[in-house]
Amino acid sequence: MNQRPTLETERLVLRPFDVSDAGDVQRLAGDRAIADTTKVIPHPYEDGMAEEWISTHQEAFDQGKGVDFAITLKPQGALVGAISLMDMTKGHQAELKYWIGKLYWNRGFCTEAGRAVLEFGFRVLGLNRIHCSHFSRNPSSGRVMLKLGMTHEGCRTQHVRKWDRFEDLELYGVLKADWQE
Repeated sequence: MNQRPTLETERLVLRPFDVSDAGDVQRLAGDRAIADTTKVIPHPYEDGMAEEWISTHQEAFDQGKGVDFAITLKPQGALVGAISLMDMTKGHQAELKYWIGKLYWNRGFCTEAGRAVLEFGFRVLGLNRIHCSHFSRNPSSGRVMLKLGMTHEGCRTQHVRKWDRFEDLELYGVLKADWQE
């Protein structure tokens, strides 16, 4: 598979990011509330960061290391967030990562996008396991993982340092065999 895929759900199109998305990425991901609940999104989100991030997607896909999707609304195409399978090991596992712009929280977009990406990971990429994590103080993200059929696997106490504090990391995962049921 050379071309990055596009996935569709009832309300969403999950498509490759384009450099023209950079302004929306900077605006949405640049919200401190988004950066505060993710491991790697910086704040402030400075000019050029979105373009740099988008420029890494094709190489990661070509190398079989990851696939990133822009989460966009049907039919208008507005960008609402991002969802990815990262740190992929062919035929084995990948980490699901996502963020949704604050304006679009609590509408089920992340769960809807996550279901499509899990199906892609298991059926198309042939993965056996997909895992995900969230800061303990962000239980909303954990609810998304449970809705996706993931099982809580444990907590890594003070595993991540975000800004000036240590964060507990809640771990979730699902096996292909369990997902198919």
